[in-house]
Amino acid sequence: MLAVLDGPVRVAYDLVTGLASALHPLTGDLSAALAIVVFTAGVRLAPHPLTRRQAAADRARRRLAPQVGALRERHRDDPLRAQQEVTALYRAEGTSAFAGIGPALVQMPVFAVVYRLFLSPAVGGHANLLLADTLFGVPLGSRWLTSAGAFGPHGLVFLALFVLLAAVAWWASRRMHTGQAIPAGPAGRVMRLLPFGTVAIAAYVPLAAGLYLLTSTAWSTAERALLWRGGASG
Repeated sequence: MLAVLDGPVRVAYDLVTGLASALHPLTGDLSAALAIVVFTAGVRLAPHPLTRRQAAADRARRRLAPQVGALRERHRDDPLRAQQEVTALYRAEGTSAFAGIGPALVQMPVFAVVYRLFLSPAVGGHANLLLADTLFGVPLGSRWLTSAGAFGPHGLVFLALFVLLAAVAWWASRRMHTGQAIPAGPAGRVMRLLPFGTVAIAAYVPLAAGLYLLTSTAWSTAERALLWRGGASG
């Protein structure tokens, strides 16, 4: 991992452990797991205004798609002119072909920091004590495929995580047609199966990272269901 992430990872570590300490009087041994959920929700809430703009931009692009197609057909022999006309159309409507990429750009470094936090045995030169905390007796640093109790009582915690991830993936797959075009045939079927990749990822990463993945994907799917239904404004 890049050393440039060390500082942000330490900040994230302090935030999560601080949340866990604050929650402990109320939630006891569940405090660390709940702190991960609360922290993830906060991370996903921060770029929400950008996500609302992305939803508005996507709706505008879908609405303008017939006009864009007509312009490209009209100037099919002059691609440069076609692009200029399309750009002018988007500008007149207050959007662009690249509007709304902000949330993805913001989440990329956050994703890197959070996953390093949950994958690193040490943070800032000290043991990552967060991974020593437990969820129903299962250490947050344990991994399902390498855990001695993968198919024992501890495995039930991972099984519950996998079931929840699969449920969110099913929801995301059902809603995937909203806001984007899904091709017919094998390509479309593959795209609809992609959300279920989170279950496979969770089988390899520590339980703490699995909780982050569950919270983040559930947030994304709920956000898309709310904003891409046509009710959000820019």
